[in-house]
Amino acid sequence: MFKTNNILYLMIFLRIISSLIEMGAAGLMFYFKKIDTAIRINALLGLVGPIILILVTFLGLTGISSQLDFKKILLIGLGVFLILLGSR
Repeated sequence: MFKTNNILYLMIFLRIISSLIEMGAAGLMFYFKKIDTAIRINALLGLVGPIILILVTFLGLTGISSQLDFKKILLIGLGVFLILLGSR
């Protein structure tokens, strides 16, 4: 499996990619200068955020899975699910 540092670097990389996508979307909103286009771009960003959240959480849980028992991992996974459900 991955070493802890590799998992951490993957988590960091995903968050950097996410922030670049967000900044690119802000640039597109500025470029087009139309509210309807900005809303469409924002809707696409609504898909990116949860996907990154799930991936980074999964990687983090993979990295600490040997330190936690199954109940705690399940509880964290349930928490992520509830965050996604509550933000719908």
